[in-house]
Amino acid sequence: MAEAATKGGDEKGGEAAIDRDHLARMTFGDKALERELLELFDRQAALLVPRMRDSDAASVAALAHTLKGSALGIGASEVAAMAAAVEQHQDPERLSALGRSVERVRMAIAAMLAPRAN
Repeated sequence: MAEAATKGGDEKGGEAAIDRDHLARMTFGDKALERELLELFDRQAALLVPRMRDSDAASVAALAHTLKGSALGIGASEVAAMAAAVEQHQDPERLSALGRSVERVRMAIAAMLAPRAN
C-alpha cells in the first residue's frame, strides 16, 4: 500500500503521492540527495501547513507559494496544485484539502525512508 503511493498510483486507483521518476530526474538518480530532499520537504511541510492556519491572507499566499515550489521539486504534483489553489484564494476548505494532501505525501515519504527489512 505505501509502495503504491510512491509508484504508479495509490490504493484507491489515484495518482501517486510522489512521482519517483520525477524525483530521480531532479536528483540525477542520487539516492542520498533524494533522501535529503524528501527529509527537507517533510520538515518544511510539517511547519508550513500549521502556520497557514494561523496566518493572514498575504502570509498564507507566501507560505503556499513556498510549499508549491518544494512539492514540485520532489514530484508531489497534487500538493503543488492544491498549494497553488490556496495561494490564489484562501478558504478553510482549500486549506483542509491541502493539509490532507500533504499528510498523504508525508506518509509516502515515511514509507520511502523507512529501513527495509531483509
